[in-house]
Amino acid sequence: MREVNDGRAVPSGVGTLAGTPGEIGEQLRHSGAERAIALTFAHESERTVRAIADALGSLAPMVAGLIKRRQREALDKIVDALVPTVPMPAHMMVEARMTAHARSEVLASGDWLTAAQVAELAGFSTSNLSAQPNKWKKEGQIFAIRHQGLDYFPAYGLDAEAGYRPLKPLAPVLAVFGDAKDGWGLAYWFASANSFLGGKRPQDVLLKSPDRVLAAAADEMAEVAHG
Repeated sequence: MREVNDGRAVPSGVGTLAGTPGEIGEQLRHSGAERAIALTFAHESERTVRAIADALGSLAPMVAGLIKRRQREALDKIVDALVPTVPMPAHMMVEARMTAHARSEVLASGDWLTAAQVAELAGFSTSNLSAQPNKWKKEGQIFAIRHQGLDYFPAYGLDAEAGYRPLKPLAPVLAVFGDAKDGWGLAYWFASANSFLGGKRPQDVLLKSPDRVLAAAADEMAEVAHG
């Protein structure tokens, strides 16, 4: 719809009119508007009144849009409240319980250190304790599991004799897995009995027999590749 703005046509659903009450009345009769708002001034100049009218004309579509958006948001909330919560499928509940149990066992092993603890053991500056451990993780020298917003690094992946730096044999093993396993997947693998290692856990063999652990990782990936 085209409205009249001071005698000029404007391409909008909202029009502003400025002038004396008589002039406004005459313009309204020819505007074809369905609704109107009157704003009166007792002592303002014509220039000021016209400036205010132009400003209100610019704001009106924004206010109308905001009101409609809030109405839609309110309607969505009402619909969400009326629709029953979708129950989780039984198999997903079982999977969630198994994952929670596995993670609890990993954490309960006591083999994990925060970035701050690693930095403290390694004697790094206290200004940014997590910087160096996170750098090691990005470089693939060590991995971490994420729990409640914090990264935890495996204590068995640190070499105490080298100032608690990443154990050198760990990086090649991580390279074998690449992106196939996330932090938790790596934690499960290192903490699980491995038939390739005669039933021993990779984390217990890593320091003494790194080549065997590397071979076990390659065997694991070969099995994954062949389904």
